[in-house]
Amino acid sequence: MTQSAPPPTQAPPSGRARIVLATLNAKYIHASLGLRYLLANMDKHGGAGLRAQTVLREFVIGQPATRMVEELLALEPEVIGFGVYIWNVVETTQLVRLLKTLRPGIKIVLGGPEVSHEVEQQEICRLADHVVTGWGDVSFPKLCRALLDGPQPLMKVIVGEQPALSELAMPYCDYTAEDLAQRLLYVEASRGCPFKCEFCLSALDKTAWAFDLDLFMAEIEALYQRGARNFKFVDRTFNLKIDNSVRILQFFLDRIKTTPEIFVHFEVVPDSLPDRLKDLIAQFPDGSLQFEVGIQSFNPEVQQRISRKQDNDKTADNLRWLVVQSRAHVHADLIFGLPGETLESFGEGFDRLYALAPHEIQFGILKRLRGTPITRHTDDFAMVYDPQTPYTILQNSTVDFQTMQRIKRFARYWDMVANSGRFSAALRLLLEPVSAFGHFLAFSDWLWLTTAKTHEFALEKLVDLIFHHLTEVRGLSESEVRTALLADYLASGARARPQSLAALLQARPQDASSSPKASRTARQDRHLQAAPGLRSEIQKAAAAA
Repeated sequence: MTQSAPPPTQAPPSGRARIVLATLNAKYIHASLGLRYLLANMDKHGGAGLRAQTVLREFVIGQPATRMVEELLALEPEVIGFGVYIWNVVETTQLVRLLKTLRPGIKIVLGGPEVSHEVEQQEICRLADHVVTGWGDVSFPKLCRALLDGPQPLMKVIVGEQPALSELAMPYCDYTAEDLAQRLLYVEASRGCPFKCEFCLSALDKTAWAFDLDLFMAEIEALYQRGARNFKFVDRTFNLKIDNSVRILQFFLDRIKTTPEIFVHFEVVPDSLPDRLKDLIAQFPDGSLQFEVGIQSFNPEVQQRISRKQDNDKTADNLRWLVVQSRAHVHADLIFGLPGETLESFGEGFDRLYALAPHEIQFGILKRLRGTPITRHTDDFAMVYDPQTPYTILQNSTVDFQTMQRIKRFARYWDMVANSGRFSAALRLLLEPVSAFGHFLAFSDWLWLTTAKTHEFALEKLVDLIFHHLTEVRGLSESEVRTALLADYLASGARARPQSLAALLQARPQDASSSPKASRTARQDRHLQAAPGLRSEIQKAAAAA
């Protein structure tokens, strides 16, 4: 099974490393691309021999802080560089605090999006010796050379140097055999984004920059030859340069013919899907291609307010084509809490998206990422954010705190019921007719009042709760609801007996068709044979990262 935490790492042969690159990943299945870029560029931009003195250590949120500190100190480092993100800043702050208490002489260097803005306001930055803001590929190796060999840097905050992409060493050889076998591999054919959506840090980019495609494809080929089969492209706009997109898609399509277990994830601009891309996308088999389609809002006024350029009609047409004409898994994103968006207008957008039938609707609550231009609306729309990570919107001028709490519960329940894939038949009863958003919001409110819980629902209990809501609150026939829930429950492969289905399950003979394996396609079986559950975990990680 996929590991929930990394195994203990081994020290280098010497038993120590002068420089340690470290971060806390959200899950073991993630592998830090940023740290691997730093490692790959230590010699190129820090001078010969620096990489040999550097090791990489990845941890997972939830591991005991003292264990992580013990492992770091065992390496006897002189410099520790931490990759800091919105999801790990609290835990990383504790690590830095402990390290500075135990070994104040170790130089702590921070980098990453969370510490690239509002530096003076953050405790972790006050604890650290140096902070590299922005790009660190060149500036971090240079800083390490100065810290080890002098002259000592005078500035605490170092603005990261942004080189031409041709000056960067590629990091992909630093994915280990274990990474290739068990983890999602992050790759990038380009950096930056030309769009200016104000909730996103990419709004600060001047444009997008593409890596040399020949060099990049050679690296991907090398990964493939080493056994890599799962690729998540972190490009913000994969389909921005169509010629490059076509070549990349063709690369994977050619190899899927002999390696059907390949899985690739892309984030696409939703209103740009020319026929050249469609022709290739349509040739990919089931389970091999996943698209993240950022809708965020269908409200034209809100889109204009946050500088988001999106042709909604073309977006709808392209999303419909992906769902109907391709076999790609389509994951569409919405954001609640944008300035000026009301509960009603968001609901209309949600219903429009639901009617297009993406495989998953992932809807999040607006977060005030440090440095993003969304802050310019704070006064005009009374935007109030949680001061603690992940800085989620608490209320604004069009959505009060109570309503925001309702929607946060909605988001949690939606993941649990709709995005889990366990209730496809019952979900249609739950969401139709008229307004999917209205029906699910009513269910969400009822579920909260009934249970006062948003987590730790056993599947059997959830089946019974859906049954009671559909029959007692919505007034649907018990026979229709039981038939739908029975089909869903049998397809899930669960073996317990929900009370609402007990009689039907008791009367049903056990047969091979009710097993989870029998309900899978042959292709899914191939995906899962190497490590049970890994394919599903990788798809979820790719969509969530």
